[in-house]
Amino acid sequence: MAESTVAVEQEEQLENEVDKEIEKASAQNRRYLRTREIFAFLLTAFGQKNLTQFVNATRQFFMISFLGLSGSAYGTIIFIETLYDALDDSLSGLIIDRTRTRWGKMRPYLLLSTPVWAIAIMMLFTTPSFLESNTQKIIWAVIAIFAHNLGMSYFGVFNILLYDVTPNINERNNLIASQKFMELLGVWIPSLLPFFVDLLPQITDNSVGMQDVYTGFAAIMVVISAATAIYGFFVIRERVPLASREQMKEVSIWQSIKIAFKNRPMLVLQLNYFFNGFKSVGSSSESFFWQHNAGKLSYSTIAGLFTGIPNYFMVPLAPKLIRKFGARNTGIMAGIFGGVAYTILFFIGYKPFGEWDSGEHIVLNLVAITLMLTICGLPNQIINVVSAVLQGDVYDYGEWKYGVRNEALIATVSGYFQKLANAVTGLLSGLVITWVGYTAHKDVFGNVVRETDSDVLRGFWILFCLLPAFARFMYGVSLIFFNVHGKFKVQMLEDLEQRRREKVESMNEESAQPSENSGSADE
Repeated sequence: MAESTVAVEQEEQLENEVDKEIEKASAQNRRYLRTREIFAFLLTAFGQKNLTQFVNATRQFFMISFLGLSGSAYGTIIFIETLYDALDDSLSGLIIDRTRTRWGKMRPYLLLSTPVWAIAIMMLFTTPSFLESNTQKIIWAVIAIFAHNLGMSYFGVFNILLYDVTPNINERNNLIASQKFMELLGVWIPSLLPFFVDLLPQITDNSVGMQDVYTGFAAIMVVISAATAIYGFFVIRERVPLASREQMKEVSIWQSIKIAFKNRPMLVLQLNYFFNGFKSVGSSSESFFWQHNAGKLSYSTIAGLFTGIPNYFMVPLAPKLIRKFGARNTGIMAGIFGGVAYTILFFIGYKPFGEWDSGEHIVLNLVAITLMLTICGLPNQIINVVSAVLQGDVYDYGEWKYGVRNEALIATVSGYFQKLANAVTGLLSGLVITWVGYTAHKDVFGNVVRETDSDVLRGFWILFCLLPAFARFMYGVSLIFFNVHGKFKVQMLEDLEQRRREKVESMNEESAQPSENSGSADE
């Protein structure tokens, strides 16, 4: 009887120990990220944001104003290159999902992709003297944009790496918010560019021209982003959710594609990403607005000093809004708010106090535009955090519904829809620029001369306001169809947690089985 009691007690003790191990293994009850790793991740985010902000904001202006492409030629190249990206991004996603190395499946691409996009970006912001004909310039632009897109297809793994560095949902959401906060700093360096574009030609008697400033900044952005990416490769670690790696080996490429496109939240999120990317037409046309409508590129730097300040409050506010209203509902409200704000800005106009040529009017107009742009930008960081959280929900839904987390495939499809949006906006803005009759005029030193034609200036203002307004409205509306929210999301996460616990139990039993068999053989 005593032996039986002891056996029961031992069994209970063993069960308690197993339960403790399972509890430790529970994703929601464990810290995974080291301080050094968090720092490396945020530093890499800083470098990447600097690079993308610089390229997205200046590429169109540089290639039209200095390389000499027409607006329609530039837009057409971007559109065609995006069609290629449909194939390239899908292939890169499948390749990344099936990559197995000692460094993980995603980290190696931080290193391998760097030389490709670094060379491509320098090509984007240089105009070699041997490019004489329009055909040669177009070929140069096609090669540069093609190589840039190819490199970024693989460098983009950084944006999904955060979903594999920790399976802890709370830790993941905190990292997302920290990343978005760090990315705010990544807009400050590119924001200095207009200031130097206006200043350096003046203080150097045009020995350093506007074009030289763009090329120099491109080199700085490449060095910063490459250095931070290499550092991130050596410090960041991947922690793939339980069983994900083995399950991916059992799923064919075709099955992966079918599973991804059967994922309803993913399809809604792609539409959402499209409209969020569509908003970038405002950013791509900003240089045209400040150079021609306002009269100086450096005014954008002055405005940026103020418009960016609320973002530092919006990033920490975003997680609170998400906890209170849910990610989907927060995104809907942010999108509609942004749409209304941009529409109001359009009707106010870019010169509410008179022409910018008057010194008095310059100050008042700049204050008015800065204030309205600040209001328009209030939802930006909330939308960025919401989009990242929703993407995590899509990955979780795929694992819950189909037992597979094909992050890279979904992320590259997401990237394609963002690029498609950029292609459509690039084509549309290019056509508008050509339609209103804009042609870049330069002085004897090669610096861009201000445009004064009212029709051209009105076209820049439409690009600056109405297309972003439409994009923000549609961003909010599209989220109505995102079904992973509320009680359903809570239940889904509980189910996933239970499955992961069961997996731990199964792994413990499997690891104990050989020793039991070995013991029987010895006896």
